[in-house]
Amino acid sequence: MAIAAVILSYLIGAVSFSYLMGQLLKKLDIRDHGSGNAGATNTLRVLGIGPAIAVLLLDTAKGIAAVWLGFSWSGGDPLFAAMAGTAAVIGHNWPVYFGFRGGKGVATTIGVMAVLVFWPALIAGTAAIISIAVTRYVSLGSLLFMFGTTLLTAALLPVFDYPPVYLYFLAGLTALSIWRHRTNIKRLKDGTESRLGQKAESSS
Repeated sequence: MAIAAVILSYLIGAVSFSYLMGQLLKKLDIRDHGSGNAGATNTLRVLGIGPAIAVLLLDTAKGIAAVWLGFSWSGGDPLFAAMAGTAAVIGHNWPVYFGFRGGKGVATTIGVMAVLVFWPALIAGTAAIISIAVTRYVSLGSLLFMFGTTLLTAALLPVFDYPPVYLYFLAGLTALSIWRHRTNIKRLKDGTESRLGQKAESSS
């Protein structure tokens, strides 16, 4: 059952709500518009704030559901909970239903980290939101959230008695996010990254 939870979590993660929202509202493939990314930020760019909020919440819910599924079907094993959450992020990034063309997995990762390591995720998430509000760089805020949650988890591991295995998976998810954001990172370094509300790519 534990392995089945990981497989099912991938399939849940592979449901691309931004794609479905584009089809439902405008009969378009969101990956052919805006930044081309299947995520909440590009949904905001192409479809507006209401659909973007819906996509953000639904993508986050995928990560939450996957972790709880991993816990439930494994009898509370933290390893399988982390594996299931990671599988959901992989599903979002490479969805089997949509030609393996997905998003960057930030919202789904937020859901995963919020369940596994709530307090580090909350602190890092608050800092990320402030960063986005000040700079309007969603990509920068996303990366700060990933790095911040992982580093805070490492620092607070003995305080909250988190299973050490969580740290390995958080580090892996952070590395995956860096790779998915590699073009954003280059644009940030070059000073050409788009800000929230502009037409070119930011992050999602």
